[in-house]
Parts: sequence; C-alpha cells; structure tokens
Amino acid sequence: MHGEYKVPGGKLVVVDLENHAGVLRDVRVAGDFFLEPDEAITAIDEALEGAPADTDAAGLAARIEAALPEGTVMYGITAEGVAVAVRRALAQATDWTDYDWQLIREGAQSPALHMALDEVITAEVAAGHRPPTLRVWEWGAPAVIIGSFQSLRNEVDPEGAARHGVTVVRRISGGGAMFVEAGNTITYSLSVPASLVSGLSFADSYAYLDEWVLEALGDMGIKAWYQPLNDIATDVGKIAGAAQKRMVGPDGGPGAILHHVTMSYDIDTGKMLEVLRIGKEKMSDKGTASAKKRVDPLRRQTGLPRETVIDRMVDSFRGRYGLAPGQVTAAELARAEELAATKFSSPEWTARVP
Repeated sequence: MHGEYKVPGGKLVVVDLENHAGVLRDVRVAGDFFLEPDEAITAIDEALEGAPADTDAAGLAARIEAALPEGTVMYGITAEGVAVAVRRALAQATDWTDYDWQLIREGAQSPALHMALDEVITAEVAAGHRPPTLRVWEWGAPAVIIGSFQSLRNEVDPEGAARHGVTVVRRISGGGAMFVEAGNTITYSLSVPASLVSGLSFADSYAYLDEWVLEALGDMGIKAWYQPLNDIATDVGKIAGAAQKRMVGPDGGPGAILHHVTMSYDIDTGKMLEVLRIGKEKMSDKGTASAKKRVDPLRRQTGLPRETVIDRMVDSFRGRYGLAPGQVTAAELARAEELAATKFSSPEWTARVP
C-alpha cells in the first residue's frame, strides 16, 4: 500500500507498507523533507512496524514521537504528517495526479444558479458521471451567501440588502456568510471524489484541498497560509474563506466532496457592513478591531487585474495536475436551473433557519 501527504507548509511524505492480518508490516517512510540524525528515519519506520492497522493518526504520531532519538530535528516533516500518510495508504487514498481534471469557466450566472451548479456537479462526480472538476465562478449579481446552518435574520440586514440590490441565497455547505460583487470577488469550486481526501480528518482535508491555491498565490508573491478551520490568511489579513459539503454516492458509495472558496479581490467594506450583521463576538473571535480589517483584497497585494489573478491560479493548477477545458452539460444545466428555481430561490430554503 502506498500513501502520500504534503505537510501543510512543509514537504511531501511518502509511506509504503503492508497490512498483514491487521498489523502494519514492511513500513518505509520517504520524502523530500529534512531529518537529523540519519537514524531518525529508521526509528520512524520501526515505531510504525507492528502497529495495529486501526490505530488512528494521533496514536501513530504518538508512537513516532516516542521513538525519535533525542535531539531529532525535523524540517518539512512532522510526526502527524507521517501518521496521515499512513492512514491515507491504509485507506487507499488517491492523489491529485490520478485524475483527468476538467475546468469549467463560463460567463456570469445568477447566485441561485451557482448554488445549484455546485450541487449538481458534485453529485455527478459522486456518481462517477463526470471527472473531478475545478469550476471558476462569475457573478451575475451582487449577493450574500449564507451557510447552510446560519440564521437568516442574524446574518443579513434586509433593508441594507434591498437598498443595494443584493440577492440573498443559502448554500448547501456550512460556514459563514460571504458578501460578493461581480468584479470584486474570486470564487471557485472543487468537486472531487471522496477518495482524494481518504485518511484525512475533516480539518486536514481543508488544508489539503487549499494547498494548490496557496502555492499559486506564492507564485504571485503572496505568502499565504491555511488558518484553521476554513480561512486563507496572510500576514496583513484574511483573504479567503472555504466551505465543504460531502455527498454520498449511489447506493451509499464513497461519494464526492464539494470544496468551494471565496477570495476577496476588492471589496466595498462600507456596503458590506450595511448588508451583513457582523456581531462584536464574531469580530473579537477573529482578533480584529473592526470589520474593515478582516479582509485584505488581492488587488492591493498583487497589483494585478482580477482576470490575471484568475488566469495565474488556473495555470498553476494546470501545471501541477493537468486541466482540460470543459463545460456544464445540457443535462447538468437543466437540472441546475430546476434546482435554482425550486430550491435555491425559494423563501423556504433561504429562511430554513429563520
């Protein structure tokens, strides 16, 4: 069995092993990390040898930590990262490069249709009817997108939304409210087979699925990092938030994961504050004094046009994993339009948590 895991902010860890009658055997850890002294790599292998195959990641990491020689220095590798690679090997997880990725990048669409397309496309991936897909959104109208479990009245000021012509929609994933305007926001979705994140905890899956965009931002001179649970941050502020929804496949199969991200390219913070009800408790939780400091638009950090930022992100993904042009099929669009009208535009769904 073979498992790989790129430690967030670190290096690639590779584990090869066998599962003999529920026990780890012939464990070999490798990668492009740095480790001193040399015998530490042998200690890691020996710590994992003979471990019960159902040991969770925390338990495996504890075995590794206990076995490391005194004074061991680990750079780009952690005991937790090795443990995750082991769990991914046992789960027979897939890797980004195992797939033929498809890009959907179409014209502006309504907020409700975007919500529906996320659901339909991810369901198609779960059913094995379409390949893993990166979809870049263009917004046809300003919107507030609230999380699946948020209270509508607590998050949105209806008078402010009406005054600024802002549509309010509820997505199928959890997380917080997002304020978006055409030209000021970069939004994308990843619809991926569940096997891509097999062996990862829920929190680790966020970091794993965000890694490519952190590298793309780094190529543009932005040092960004994953900030648990679902933010992408820089040393001068948050620039993006992610959310996920997991869907089972037909007959209860492994299914697929929707991972979508909204990034602030530019933002009218005054308007945002008139539309969103951002409580003091939420702001203090973020460790900031004012809502205007919560986001740091990409325009200021990159100095690049929005389209160029998107182009570079897409090119970065393509260079790492491959990416073929694609489109929403006629059947997918018909289903999404039906859902946009009957579900995502309905007051019952939008106010399902009043």
